[in-house]
Amino acid sequence: MAIQPNHFYASALKHADQNKQLIFTTGKTKSLQINAKASNARQLIQSGAIQPFTPKEAAAAMKEGLMLLDIRPVWETEKARVKGSLHVPLFVEDKDYSAITLLKKWVHFGYIGLWTGQKFTMFNPNFVRQVEAAVPDKESKLLVACGEGLRSMMAASKLYEGGYRNLGWLAGGFNRAIEGDFPEIEGKEKLQYATIGGVSYYFLRLLLLLQAVGKSD
Repeated sequence: MAIQPNHFYASALKHADQNKQLIFTTGKTKSLQINAKASNARQLIQSGAIQPFTPKEAAAAMKEGLMLLDIRPVWETEKARVKGSLHVPLFVEDKDYSAITLLKKWVHFGYIGLWTGQKFTMFNPNFVRQVEAAVPDKESKLLVACGEGLRSMMAASKLYEGGYRNLGWLAGGFNRAIEGDFPEIEGKEKLQYATIGGVSYYFLRLLLLLQAVGKSD
């Protein structure tokens, strides 16, 4: 029976999401902000104010002038990114070294960082301003994308609040992409695996190796 890396990937993301919720509850305000943004974004998508795209649809729309806005943190875009996309991170590494933050970072590493390789982050306070600097015309067509789809929903909601009205959302994120969806990818990893890091990355490489061996038999 062939091993499916996507099943492993989904399991890893589920594990990370569960533990992210645990970390976020150490700061109720932050948790409520994230939930509110996600809820608002879902309403905007359901109303048609923000249009969902599959990866294949996104690639076709980019040929017609739609700009892909990649809002993943820099350590994910360094692994893999769509050529020609604009990068403005919604989350940035938290550089605060106060006692409380150091404690949160320690807990985060134990529950999330070690497993996924994700760093302890905070909302980018300059996100909308940075997008405005790169794309001043708020009538521009922007397709907001991330690894799994949740962060890009929040980013699209913030941009809508900032006055952007021609917004799209990459449904399910880059991990829904398959070979050939986006014609040109930069970086050393496959686009759909760029979110995976830490111990999970080595498990993924092992599973891919076992799958390759199974196909050759």
